[in-house]
Parts: sequence; structure tokens; C-alpha cells
Amino acid sequence: MNPPPTDRLPDGFTVVLGPGVERRDGGTALLGGSPARLLRLAPAAQELLAGDRLEVTDARSAALAARLLDAGVAAPEVPAVPRPDVTVVVPVKDRTDGLARLLAALRADPGTAGCPVVVVDDGSADPAAVAAVAAGTRLLRHEHARGPAAARNAGLRVADTDAVAFVDSDCVPEPGWLATLAGHLADPRLALVAPRITALDLAQPGWVARYEALDSALDMGPAAARVAPGTGVSYVPSATLLARRTALADGFDEAMPVAEDVDLVWRLTGAGWRVRYEPAARVAHDHRVELGDWLRRRAFYGTGAALLAQRHGAAVAPLVISPWSLAAWVLPAFAGRWGLLGSLGVLGRASVLLARRVAVPGRPLPIGWAAGLVLRGTASSGRALARTVTRHHWPLTVAAMLVSRRARRAAGEVAVADAVAGWWPHRREIDLPAFVAGRRLEDLAYGAGLWWGALRARDGRALLPAAPEPVAPRG
Repeated sequence: MNPPPTDRLPDGFTVVLGPGVERRDGGTALLGGSPARLLRLAPAAQELLAGDRLEVTDARSAALAARLLDAGVAAPEVPAVPRPDVTVVVPVKDRTDGLARLLAALRADPGTAGCPVVVVDDGSADPAAVAAVAAGTRLLRHEHARGPAAARNAGLRVADTDAVAFVDSDCVPEPGWLATLAGHLADPRLALVAPRITALDLAQPGWVARYEALDSALDMGPAAARVAPGTGVSYVPSATLLARRTALADGFDEAMPVAEDVDLVWRLTGAGWRVRYEPAARVAHDHRVELGDWLRRRAFYGTGAALLAQRHGAAVAPLVISPWSLAAWVLPAFAGRWGLLGSLGVLGRASVLLARRVAVPGRPLPIGWAAGLVLRGTASSGRALARTVTRHHWPLTVAAMLVSRRARRAAGEVAVADAVAGWWPHRREIDLPAFVAGRRLEDLAYGAGLWWGALRARDGRALLPAAPEPVAPRG
């Protein structure tokens, strides 16, 4: 990766505090972000950040805005760029109908109608058909399929614009998507920005289509976010990405047949670049909805974890949980009433330690606030623990169920609670049995791929949990 520039944020660049960010200690600190951080604000910073918005006007305000962005407590408020200088790169293999649909959408959108388009045919069986559909674009061809990473890199190498948009051939961007994403390039340290990926056809029949439209692995949700390992949005899919060409260097790792998008994001953030998720821009995706294809795809995604572990270690951990949160959940499950008392003791001790860590000299310990934060964190960790029991580590769960009645009961309760919690926000759009079937089958497929990838790589790091960074004050 090329290192990011040292240029500050430009005058006029504006950031806005994110939803849920709390002001603490009379406005001298901010609590928020993912993972949570407590930021102490110097008097000058407090004066600059009197409200929820901060506009860059000089070096001091630029430094504060950058700090807020990097802590994940603020998001940029950027204007759209109606005619961005961008090359669109489209990798394709045999999907001529999808390619024709995508190119038609690009030509119909005023924001992309004049953009140069590079189509990379990655070893299609009928190259003449691809060439006919791609007429009017720059067409590159690989005689033999080399994978989507190599196809995107081929387009990246011939692009001569400052920015490159990668759009898969099974996507259809909504009008204005590129203008919305391009505004983020005003940040000189912004390497990648991704739109929200939604379902192309909401009227497709079958419960798989309904489930995938609501809970697709490609949909990162409705909230804008900083993207980095260990955060609420740890990666963005390569279905559609807008990238600063100079940040990518050689681009995607062509040795990775899967998870090459996650690897790229993590290499960029590791080098000091920023990556953003911008759901105001939307791109529809032609989801796989045939049961067999859908499950095979989920298992394929799971195999990528071992490849990521070889490159990024604990960043790929399936579960990030603090020792006290783990103890708080495990003790009641296996030690009954005494375990519940032990859990309460663990949570109380964690609250005291957190209160001491963030205390302001001369002020009372914020025990109540700390206890509330500990309880919220414990609830979040419980949801993550339930997911790994039924998803990443289900082979271990099954093994425990074979030898323990208590494990069978606990696993059943966790599976039901996890499914109901996932279904509840979508209860008006899908029935519970269909959602439960989708949730459990998807988890079984992904977990099987995860374990198969780890066994094939002879590397178990993708299966190991990790501890989070503690909530701590930052100056």
C-alpha cells in the first residue's frame, strides 16, 4: 500500500457527531464510536465543537475534525459531486445479461454517462457475446479465468483518472450513487468509500429471496460508518467500491479467491488510510436465491477467514469479547444460582474499574454511568456470543450437545433467542419460520466453510476469540 498524504482536511470540510455520541463531564469529553472511546477535549477543542457540527476553517479545526473521524465519533458531511472524474471498472465472466443491464444503467445516469468504462472479461466461455454487449467501452480479456481480484486489477492498471469505481456485473447502481460517493474524496486520506448494497428484485418468489433481501451478507446496514477491523463495520464488499487510485498501489491480492475485499480494506486502514461506508448511495445486487447456490456461496465466504488470519492475525477473530463479559455469561449458564451471584460480582467489579479509569480528578466516581456502559457492553457481547455458538463454532456446540443435557438445553435457548432477536426488526416483512430457517441454514453453511478453510490451511487462528481494546480516555 502507498502511504496516505500528510495534507490536512480542506477548509469547508464538515463533520457531524454521530448518533448516540454522548457528551460527558460538562462537554469536556465525548463517548462514542465503535469500539467505544472516551475522548477528552482540550478547552480550545471544546470551543470549536460547541455544537454537533464542525466546519474546518484552519489547521486547528482540521486537526480536531480528523481526530473525530478517526475515533469514529463523527462522520463527514460532504456535498455530492455531479460530474466526478472517475473510471468505472467492471469485471465479468459469462454474465452478459447482467453486464448489459449494468451498462444501460450507467449510461442512463447523468453522473456516470460520461465516465470512461473498462470491462474486463475474465475468461468468459463466449468472448464474442461479451464483446458485443461491451461495445463502446474499453474491453480487456483474460484468456483463462484469473479471478475477480485479477480482473479488477487489470482495469485499475489502465485507468488514468484520479478515482476508480469497481462495479460487479450483477449490480445496478441507483441514480446519483457515484456523485454521493465522490464527495468523500475531498478527504485527502480517504482511500475507499462503499455504498449500501440492496436487493435488486424484491418481488422474487421464495423464502430464500425474502430472507436475503433483509439480511444479506453484502448489506452493511442503514448507518454511515468508519470502516476498520474491530469496528461495527469491519469491511465493505467489493460488489461496488469507489477508490482513490493512488492509494491502491497494486490493488487487490490476486492470490485470494475470496475475502480479497476484506484484505484490501484492512491493508489500507493499516497503512493509515480512511475507509468509509456511505449508505446514502445505494447499489442493487442480483442476489443468489436458489437454495443450493445460496448455501454454497455462504460456505465459500467462510473459507476466506483462514486466508485473512494468515495475513491479519486476530483481526479476523469470530468473537471479540472481554474476559469479564465472558465470565458474566458463562457463570450463570454452568453454575446456576451461585453462578448468577458470581456474574453480578464480575459486573460490579468491572463497573468500578471502568469508573476509576475514566474519572476526572476532583469529581465523584461515575459509578452509575460506568455500570450502564458495562451492562450495554455485556448485552452486546451476549449477542455476539450467541452468534458464534450457532455460527462460527457450531461444530463445537454440536459436540457439547451430544454429551451434555445442559448443553443441549442452553444451545436450544441460544438458537431461539438469536433467531428471534434477528427477526424482530423485520417482523412486518418476513414470517418467523422463514427467518429462522434462513438464519440457521446460513450459519451452518458459513461455519462449515470456516472450519473447512481452517483445516485446509492448517491454521486455527480464524477460530480463536480475541479481547477488545478497553474503553479508555484519549487526549
